Amino acid sequence: MPTTSGLLRQPRAVWATAGASVVAFMGIGLVDPILPSIARGLDATPSQVSLLFTSYFLITAFAMLVTGFVSSRIGGRRTLLLGLAFVVVFAGLAGTSDSVAELVGFRAGWGLGNALFVSTALAVIVGAAAGGSAAAILLYESALGLGMACGPLLGAVLGDASWRYPFFGTAFLMAVGFLCVTAFLEEQPRPARRTSLLDPVKALGHVGLASAAASAFFYNYTFFTVLAFTPFVLGMTPYKSGAVFFAWGVLLAVFSVVVAPRLQERFGSLKVVGGSLVLLAADVLVLGYGSHTTAIVCTVMSGAFIGVNNTVYTELALGVSDAPRPVASAGYNFVRWFAAAAAPYFAPKLEEWTDIHVPFVVAAVTAVLGAVVVVVRRKALTHEAEKPAVRHATEDSVGVFAN
Repeated sequence: MPTTSGLLRQPRAVWATAGASVVAFMGIGLVDPILPSIARGLDATPSQVSLLFTSYFLITAFAMLVTGFVSSRIGGRRTLLLGLAFVVVFAGLAGTSDSVAELVGFRAGWGLGNALFVSTALAVIVGAAAGGSAAAILLYESALGLGMACGPLLGAVLGDASWRYPFFGTAFLMAVGFLCVTAFLEEQPRPARRTSLLDPVKALGHVGLASAAASAFFYNYTFFTVLAFTPFVLGMTPYKSGAVFFAWGVLLAVFSVVVAPRLQERFGSLKVVGGSLVLLAADVLVLGYGSHTTAIVCTVMSGAFIGVNNTVYTELALGVSDAPRPVASAGYNFVRWFAAAAAPYFAPKLEEWTDIHVPFVVAAVTAVLGAVVVVVRRKALTHEAEKPAVRHATEDSVGVFAN
């Protein structure tokens, strides 16, 4: 594992890309503490407002088929800048929305930009970083954790005055990121072979990658039930909700970067992800049936299990098949982001059709199903699981978006 001093001695291009990555990951949880405020401001129901996540991740899922195609033709630097430009424009437009339909549409454009940027960022960081790929991935995962933690906090601080301000704030920060990447990052070498639009889909023909993607699909449904539906259940002010999800994000970052690799080294990847999924299922079940205080504690604790799962799934997806890692990553993300799009829509619908407990019961079941896939398909996943301590990346790697 890289030392702290070695990790910090990076070229300006790496810091510019990592800084922009923090803001890009902030955009995922930015709307969490202001979802109730958006609903009140636009006279919308929870299920309508939750479409902010659905449109974002549905576009992200399909964008996974495009990002490799684009970056292999125009280069990593231009792909990053294109993604940043999309986010600046659509995040700014989101702040001007007068209806839920407009906001959902602009959020979809934001999702396309974020997919182009984040799916290319790891490859760029690896190519420019000092200290090897291990230092680059640790820096990338640190940016991910910091962004996931700070997104709800920024949303709370700016959203306390108006739900529109977090969107304008994100547009401003991403514009700064655009300028930094423009100034400090040189163009990276392009891959020898161009990626086609169908390559990620073809890669899913590998039983190991398909198994990892299927398990991650169920896991992501649970993950985004917590992220998108819990704010309505907690019913807190933007500040209090932001504090809860900040603590959640801190645990996610710590367990992803520090705890997960140690658990993998001791117990192996499959045991770690299977056990973590079962614990996550128990956590969300208690969240759904416990008191308000219990729900807060379980929301924060879920960050630990999500952090562990994110790290293990990243390594499984990037190393389990023989496909080039950018292609394997795109195919894996294409499958799992459909669950991230589905959960924010179906969770509030399930509450409308039944009661407030059922969405969490379903989320617990999907987490268990993710563990079942790991157990049933363990032989197909063993190729990667036998190397729990290895951090997989090369100069042609593409990061597992928001993972």
